[in-house]
Formats: sequence, C-alpha cells, structure tokens
Amino acid sequence: MTGNVIFDLSVRNVRRHFLRSFLAAIGIVIGVIAITSLGIMGANLTLSVTATLSENSDIIKVSPGGGPGGGGGPGFGGGGGSDEEEYIDESQFKDIKQAASPNTVIPVYSESDTITVGDLEGRATVYGLDPDDIATLLTVANGTFLKSTSTALVGPTLAERYELKIGSRITIGDEDSDEGTSTVRVAGILEERGMTYDISTDNAIVVSDRWFTGFYGGEGEYSEVIVKLDDINDVDAVEEAIDDQLNRKEDEVTISDASRMMDSITSSISTIISMMMGIGAISLLVASVSIFNVMMMSVTERIKEIGILRSIGTRRSVVRRMFLYEAFILGMLGAVVGGILSMIIGYLVVLVMIGTTDYFFTFDSLIYIPYGIAVGIVVCVLSGVYPAWSAANLDPIEALATE
Repeated sequence: MTGNVIFDLSVRNVRRHFLRSFLAAIGIVIGVIAITSLGIMGANLTLSVTATLSENSDIIKVSPGGGPGGGGGPGFGGGGGSDEEEYIDESQFKDIKQAASPNTVIPVYSESDTITVGDLEGRATVYGLDPDDIATLLTVANGTFLKSTSTALVGPTLAERYELKIGSRITIGDEDSDEGTSTVRVAGILEERGMTYDISTDNAIVVSDRWFTGFYGGEGEYSEVIVKLDDINDVDAVEEAIDDQLNRKEDEVTISDASRMMDSITSSISTIISMMMGIGAISLLVASVSIFNVMMMSVTERIKEIGILRSIGTRRSVVRRMFLYEAFILGMLGAVVGGILSMIIGYLVVLVMIGTTDYFFTFDSLIYIPYGIAVGIVVCVLSGVYPAWSAANLDPIEALATE
C-alpha cells in the first residue's frame, strides 16, 4: 500500500512539472534513438555483407605472391612489361589446377584502362576470361554471352553510367599508349553482383582471353586464379593442397577465401559502429546531466514535503524510492518513445545507407531496440541515485523549518 502511495506521489510530481520533465525526457529519447539506430544499421550492414560473401563461400582466390614467375613479363598489366609487375605464370597455373582437381579452376586476366563511349571518357577494369569460364562464373541479365572476340559484357553500374545498351560500342585504350585503342561491341549486360570475392564486375568490362592477350599481350600471365569448389567443405583441404604445391620452398602465391575477408570486414564494421555508438552515447550522458538537474531541483522544491513525510515516520528508504520512481518514470517514458521512434528512423537509415531492408526484421537487428531502451532507463535511474540519497538524508526538523 505504501509503495502505491509513494509511486502516485512520484507520478504527481512529474505531471506537476510536465514541461520540465518533458524536456529532460527528450534528451533520453535522442540518446536512445542515436544508439539504437546506429546499432540497427551496423547489424544490417554486417548481415548484408555476410550474406553476400557467403554466396562466394565456394570460391578460393589465388593471387601472385612475388615468388618465381611473379616478376612480370612483356605485355601484362599494360602491355609494356615491368619488372615490378606480378602475375601467375602458366607453370604455376598448371600446378594450381593439379592441386585443386577435380574442382573448376579459372585463370583471370585484368587491366585498368581508359574507355570511351561517344563523348564520355573514363576508366574501367577490363577482365579477360575464357568464354566457357564466363558462363560458369557470371550471369547475363540482358543480352547474350560473348559471340566473338570483338564483343564484350559490361557490368550494370558501368552500363548505367555510360548509358550502354546491347550493340553499343566501347573504345578501350588510349591513343597515346603503346597499345593504342580497340573497339568492342556490347553483347550483354551482366547481372548485378554487389560485393564479391572473386572479380568485381558491376563496374567492369569482360572480354574473351583471346581479345585481352591480343590487345595487351602477356599470354599465360594471369592476375589471379579462381578455384570454384564443388563442395564448400573442401575449402581447407584445397587451400592446403595448393599451398603445399606452390609455397613449399618459398611463397609464390597468396591463397585466400571469402571467410577470411568476411571476418576482416565484419570486424571492421563492428569497430566503426561501436565508435559511432560511443559518440551517440554522449547524448545520453548529456541527458543524464539534465535528469540529475531536474531531480535536484525537485528535491530543493519539495524539502518541506520531505520534512513532513519524515516527521510522520516515513522511512528514509521510502523517500529514496519516491525519487528513484520519479527518475524511473522519466527514463521509461523517454526510452520507450525513443525505442518506438528508433524503429522508424532505423528503418529509414538502413534503407538509405545500405539500400535494402531484407535483414531489418531479424533478431540481430531488432535486439538493439530493447537494448537501447534498457540503457536509457538505467542511465535515468543512476542519475536519480544521488538526488534520492540527498532527499532521504535531509534532517526532518531542518526541512520543516525551511521557507
């Protein structure tokens, strides 16, 4: 019964000073929104990246590691040859193919070059692949796969940027370079792949390996080799086999898979989001100061009331509870409103920043809402501890004598 009366007194005081209480609660609302929305965005970003990379979990990428065959040669990476250029040579490729058997092994040529479409000029990555491997690795959304060595596939981002359509012509190269220029016709536009572990084709041009080596030279000098596994459970075994085959004496190649990239990216995202949430927590710190100030003002204004309660035998613990209830009410109101608004704002932030809300209504994402609400309430209650203690320890006689 006493508890109900004390709680009613706390509610009455919040209502009596509604504007002051409202302004104090606003700080909690903002703090909860900041922490919760950032947490939701981080969770959705992590889930989105993880899902994308999981689609490439059957991929092992072998890159040149600076050993024998990694010293460069005429033609690759610009056609002119440089001792600092690295590649995987034909002998190493055969070793990789043997070690990875019976899985599909795809050699990849690549070059960053100038492209011209009509009056527009820019740069893009040019990949050279065997036409049979292109069908294994990529999907055409519009058009067809390569029909001849003079045709090319383009990524959707590149197609949108240069307004490319089936049949459009792209001039690759620079007239002032040793290779000069060559023109290819768009045979197909690739399906959007987003973040991938093997080759990034959304903003690239894919040509046949014959066209690539005919234009840039460097036949048999690959920028990377992709191993597409028949069974993703063979990842460790295949990596170990390739490592034993090529890196026995010294490191000739670097072997990696999507899981390592996934761990690195998710770790980086987690660190960045934690830092941003720390910045968002500053608003909660400011709100806690506001709550503390409101509670101290409440104690000062109600000294005589406290004196009366103490003089009729009300215990100090009951007086403390009255002020802690008040802090709890402010925290609950601010945190719940902040949690509700976080659902709306978080959804919009995820939609704008990530571009998809596929993972919004998941446990890993929505768990930040009760987490934010709980933090907001705890901050408020802690802010009210000292004012409550101060009120409970007032001398009843001195309190009654206060004007």
